[in-house]
Amino acid sequence: MSTTPALAEALAHGTVVLDGGMSNQLATAGHDLSDELWSARLLAEDPEAVTAAHLAYFEAGADVAITASYQATFEGFARRGIGRQEAGRLLALSVECAREAARQARVSRPLRVAASVGPYGAMLADGSEYRGRYGLSAAELERFHRPRMEVLAGAAPDVLALETIPDTDEAQALLRALRGLGVPAWLSYSASGDRTRAGQPLEEAFALATRADEVIAVGVNCCTPQDADRAVALAARVTGKPVVVYPNSGETWDAGARTWTGRPTFSAGRVRGWRGSGARLIGGCCRVGPETIASMASVLRAP
Repeated sequence: MSTTPALAEALAHGTVVLDGGMSNQLATAGHDLSDELWSARLLAEDPEAVTAAHLAYFEAGADVAITASYQATFEGFARRGIGRQEAGRLLALSVECAREAARQARVSRPLRVAASVGPYGAMLADGSEYRGRYGLSAAELERFHRPRMEVLAGAAPDVLALETIPDTDEAQALLRALRGLGVPAWLSYSASGDRTRAGQPLEEAFALATRADEVIAVGVNCCTPQDADRAVALAARVTGKPVVVYPNSGETWDAGARTWTGRPTFSAGRVRGWRGSGARLIGGCCRVGPETIASMASVLRAP
């Protein structure tokens, strides 16, 4: 377990910088991520590459590394012939890779690890995490999430990142699965405008976390910077909790062509607005790399 002050305490005293996209950093290093396991495949095949990606973000200015477990599930590994015991080891390894990067980083500030818990749709690898409404009950979703959350919590991260959640049904399941694990979490939705990807009002979605003491921050990720602009103030008003925000670059993913289109709209300067509206955990998601995180960290740490 980390001996640095608890993340909740750090958020009470200022802003904490998150990292950027894991997949784009691995792709930049020359790794093929076209597999259904995405970056989680490298936990089995090249964990040193995962550590190197985390290290690049720590040395760029990030205070928190989000693990490569977003798409790591018992079910997804099973489709690749990886048994349950080995899958559990790989989930725990995702936390250790980030811890190792923190040990290697040539910085003096506290460095923390957030264990990523992606949505059920990420396991399906068909884009449904951006739609939600999988046809499963909240109880079924809880049964899916709880075992890997137990393994990740057992690996002693500083926080669980319940991230890119597309709808309130899955959020409710995750909040139930979180109980009793002994690890704090943030809850972050994937949003479009003022609604979740499944179409529910963000105000209602954020409100679910209000009474969850384990949740230390609420917000959005894997959305456009413009959607983040609108969501931060809403999350702060509804929950009274610190806000977490880490949008994409602003480019658009073309699932058919499997490529990004458009121009980036994420600029380091706009993080001042997010902080002013209540954001305390600020970083980037897809297509946001170490250079942008470095610029953003400079802005946030400026006197």
